Amino acid sequence: MTGPFATYESTGRVAVITMNRPDSRNAIASHQDCADLVAAFQRANDDPAINVAILTGNGTAFCAGGDLKAMKERRGIGPLATAADTRTNYKRGVHSIARAMQELEIATIAAVNGHAIGLGLDIAALCDLRIISETARVASSFVKVGIVPGDGGAWVLQKAMGYARAAEMTLTGDQYTAADVVAMGLFNKAVAPDKLMDEARALAERIAVNPPRAVRLTKRLLREAQHARYADVLELSAAYQAIAHETADNIEAIDAFIEKRTPKFTGA
Repeated sequence: MTGPFATYESTGRVAVITMNRPDSRNAIASHQDCADLVAAFQRANDDPAINVAILTGNGTAFCAGGDLKAMKERRGIGPLATAADTRTNYKRGVHSIARAMQELEIATIAAVNGHAIGLGLDIAALCDLRIISETARVASSFVKVGIVPGDGGAWVLQKAMGYARAAEMTLTGDQYTAADVVAMGLFNKAVAPDKLMDEARALAERIAVNPPRAVRLTKRLLREAQHARYADVLELSAAYQAIAHETADNIEAIDAFIEKRTPKFTGA
């Protein structure tokens, strides 16, 4: 299939980014694939009108992970001629996706429409919120092919569901059902396949209705709080709050509450 790996569309304050290689189950095979996905996220993040991005996959899979054929042939985003080359290849390929997603100020929702395997699962886990089709399966299956989570998944999965569950998932390489991963706390909700995007959009709209700058500051605060001391989070909270109090949307929200009307936020 020709065209970019990731397509982009937006409605109101919500963007939808779709991994668009259904013939290969949206496996990420090349540096261009990585660049396309990064560019789509950056496009949403750079647009002050966007509050939320939904990430999903075209076809029967969310993302099958890396391309095993390319790995065998030592091309693409995986192993190259030497170990040193491979290390650099990972840093400029899949790590670029992880870094870009971790730095986003907009909220992100993974709408996992089908299997999310390896890198595909870790990309979903990098999103703030995750909804999964009841028929989908997920696996952190790197160990099954004799490698480790080379994309930062060892950190991401722990943050999402705790050490013990992440250890179980990564050390066994087993597949899990949608019900399993909701129970483990990795996903927020499992829904019928034909309801997935409706649920994702409804959740996105619940976020998007809020003042854009407050959403972005809150998202940044949540991310920083993942690895900061409580005292540092308090300091950062006070600084962000000082910024938020000076926005026009804060004034509008207070006025609308007092006047018992629906607020009209502009992002100012």
